[in-house]
Amino acid sequence: MIRPIPTLAVIAATAAAALGMAATSSAAGSLTGAGSSLVAPLVDNVFAPDFKSSTGNSVTYGSVGSGAGITDISGKTVDFGASDAPLTSTQDAGCSGCIELPWALAGTGLSYNLSGVSHVNLSGPVIAGIFLGTITNWNDPKIAALNKGETFPSLAITPVFRSDGSGDTYAFTSYLSKVSPTWASKVGFGTAVSFPVGTGGKGNSGVAAVVAATPGAIGNNSWFYIREAKLQAAAVENNAGKFVLPYVPYVADAADLVKSVPSLSTLTSSTATSIASALSIVDPPYSKPKKGKKPTRLQKEEAAAYPMSTFTYVIIRPDDNGIALLKQFIAFALTSAEQAKGASLQFAPLPKVVAAADATAVSGL
Repeated sequence: MIRPIPTLAVIAATAAAALGMAATSSAAGSLTGAGSSLVAPLVDNVFAPDFKSSTGNSVTYGSVGSGAGITDISGKTVDFGASDAPLTSTQDAGCSGCIELPWALAGTGLSYNLSGVSHVNLSGPVIAGIFLGTITNWNDPKIAALNKGETFPSLAITPVFRSDGSGDTYAFTSYLSKVSPTWASKVGFGTAVSFPVGTGGKGNSGVAAVVAATPGAIGNNSWFYIREAKLQAAAVENNAGKFVLPYVPYVADAADLVKSVPSLSTLTSSTATSIASALSIVDPPYSKPKKGKKPTRLQKEEAAAYPMSTFTYVIIRPDDNGIALLKQFIAFALTSAEQAKGASLQFAPLPKVVAAADATAVSGL
């Protein structure tokens, strides 16, 4: 069970006032949204109840997956969509006039079911081999070489992936496309791809359920759901050669490497591509300190960065009938007070440069 987080009404109201929003509403309204299951715990347990407490306005959110969320906002059946993947140029055309804003930050991980194994280190090429079907058993020498001192059973590996359109899939397959030329050429990346082998699960909770029920399984789902299902997560090797778990500080380190953000106020086929590129934080680079020199702050962040970190986006239509209330809700969710509450649900606060770009876009709605 996800436990509701107690509302800090005074803090929320103060933050709202700082953004020029009224802390109460004389005529309560409502908003509906749908999409990403990754961001669902944050919307359902922080953003929506705090907004209701502070303003009297309600927000109902459907955790249907990023792909369905994009479809719903494109079809104008909800006030906002949510996706862990930036819109492609094709999706932008289908959602004509939509704007996407990164409003949360989390890590997508690899849960596994291996009795008697205390930890699992995996590199990008090995993960790609598992999901391509070329590494099929847990006692494979390539896995053993990354896990000195650990004994793996002779047990078939069952890869588990999202069967629905998913931003977690986008982040995961984007990572695999960067670390494996074979994956890039044979499978590619997107919110939905044709996985060569394995078993599908619907939503983050569906993947977690399949992994929990299948000895030898390994699945891609967000860190929140891995913890909720009491599963273990693999440590993934980054470009510094460090094996990193999807903990909040390491996700924040990856996001802090974003130094500039294109304008988020407009979305076209060309800006969709530039936004996706600028905000990609999978497989971040690493610059090794010069001999005899101490690492800089940037190099320390690069060395600690979790390589499958992802922004998750709210998608809106400026011509929505409820745009005034929607603008108020998004600005509320972006306050530092609300962002700080995500830590207990395994979300990191947005970097300042991203929050600033969001604020500019919201003010222009």
